[in-house]
Amino acid sequence: MIKAQLSPRQEDLAIAAGGLIGGLLLVAFRAYDYHGVPVWLTVLLLVAMAGLEPLRRTHPGWTVCVGGLVFTAAVFAGSLLATVIMYTDLLYAGALYGPPRMSVVQRLCGAASTLVLTGLAALYGTVGGALLVAVFVALVLLAPVWTADVVRKHRDRADAERLRAEQTALLAELDRRGAVVAERARMARELHDVVANHLSAIAIHATGAQSLARRQQRPTEDPLLSTLAVIRENSVQGLAEMRRMIGLLRDGGEQQDSYQAPRLEALDALLAKAREAGRAAGLSFEAEQCGERTELPAPVELAAYRIVQESLTNALKHASSGTVRLRLLHRPERVEIAVDSPYRAGAGQRLPGARAGLVGMGERAQLLGGSFRAGPCGDQWCVRAILPLVPAVGPGEDT
Repeated sequence: MIKAQLSPRQEDLAIAAGGLIGGLLLVAFRAYDYHGVPVWLTVLLLVAMAGLEPLRRTHPGWTVCVGGLVFTAAVFAGSLLATVIMYTDLLYAGALYGPPRMSVVQRLCGAASTLVLTGLAALYGTVGGALLVAVFVALVLLAPVWTADVVRKHRDRADAERLRAEQTALLAELDRRGAVVAERARMARELHDVVANHLSAIAIHATGAQSLARRQQRPTEDPLLSTLAVIRENSVQGLAEMRRMIGLLRDGGEQQDSYQAPRLEALDALLAKAREAGRAAGLSFEAEQCGERTELPAPVELAAYRIVQESLTNALKHASSGTVRLRLLHRPERVEIAVDSPYRAGAGQRLPGARAGLVGMGERAQLLGGSFRAGPCGDQWCVRAILPLVPAVGPGEDT
């Protein structure tokens, strides 16, 4: 349920209306000490005090001063309770919304008025009457100011604590960002010093081996030459992607627009490389795309490309000779990927990084709310992935 909340202006108008209506009721039932004063004068003072209430926040200084004159006149004209209560509210608002020195002035004036009126009551009356005057004047002139001072101190303390909490949160966020930047820089150094150097060495050695093979005048159709070409091309491409990744890490992700993520349009080139690399192992590759191709969200397209790329890589590493079949099915609400390759039981289990690619493919599908499964199906190794175009409420389950 949505609760209606009044604005400060509406609150002030409500106080003025409530005081005016309450005062008119008291006047109507003669529930005040009127001293034989005309009713219209009492009502006029009531209306004047109520008219000051809407200005209690915006002009606290002069509303207190004018309200003091109206209150003094009301005391002599007739002690109407509604007028007195509205004046105490003006004193409260003056100490709460006015400058700090105004509260000091109000306390001094209130204390002086209390002493003077109490002294006069004791001089011309009884001690009991003087005590009653002291209590009444203190309740009217001093109690609202003291209450406003307490509220103001709590409000200022709450503002200070809120500011301190915001500063602490800001410092924590700056520390977190600094830690992220430091970790990015460390990862970039590790990738540059270790992985990129290894890829560079592979590309250099592959180039040197190609030069040696040409000096040996090997025939063009020699499988060794094609294998070396594939090794060099893949190492150079991997080195280029590694350098782009290092640049992204060092830039803190600010230059992401310069990085072109792979798209499904590049599947033909990916298949061509796979065919070249798998020719020596007796592998052939077939691809089929079904359904109406639409513009895919960038995360879905990148995940689909990487899943296909990893599936083809796994087929090159683990599959026996035969045909690897890739099928992409485009549906209005999802993309389905199916890769079937000849299965060799127990092959490739001791290769570095075994099963890490399967875990990565499953995580990509889960992050998009899809599903992924991979495993033997008779004499085939089957990879199945479903990537929804619109992320589901929760991540999909691996099966």
